[in-house]
Amino acid sequence: MAPEVAEVEGRAFDARPQRRRQDPRVLGAIALGGFIGGETRYLLGLAFPTAHDGFPATTFAINVSGSFILALLLVLILEVWPPTKYLRPALCTGFCGAYTTFSTWMVDTDKLVSAGRYGLAAADIFGSLAAGLAATTLGLSCGRAVLAYRRRRSAALADADADAEVPEQQAERSTICARVDGEESEALR
Repeated sequence: MAPEVAEVEGRAFDARPQRRRQDPRVLGAIALGGFIGGETRYLLGLAFPTAHDGFPATTFAINVSGSFILALLLVLILEVWPPTKYLRPALCTGFCGAYTTFSTWMVDTDKLVSAGRYGLAAADIFGSLAAGLAATTLGLSCGRAVLAYRRRRSAALADADADAEVPEQQAERSTICARVDGEESEALR
């Protein structure tokens, strides 16, 4: 079977998507993060079980806190910390992906609907969405606050270094400035 070829702007190219080869170490980082995130969620579920027809507070708390953690981590990893190849896959894809759970959220909601607890089911759906969005916004804000603090601190340190010039450098700069001012005055006469 011949590869499917398409033409764009007079040039032929292979229309099939090219599959990138994944680095096994990145996949290992995702797997490790996923293991830790999944275990954390499982242990929290055991520690704080939900009654059959009660509000699934544990799943709610896990998903909302996961939204906050993911948003915060993304700002820290992409804008604050030094670049790394494994941190984002391990923490964002692996840990947060396994820690938060769409399927358990839907199963818990289905259990509430089956038990005739429609108000709690609606609260679970819409409350999780609203709280998750709020937690994401808070996580982004916290991450950006850390970034702004680091930038201010870095600027303050740079200013302190500039103020700490050697007295000879300050005197030389004053002499040069006075000479330039004098030449400008001479030129204006």
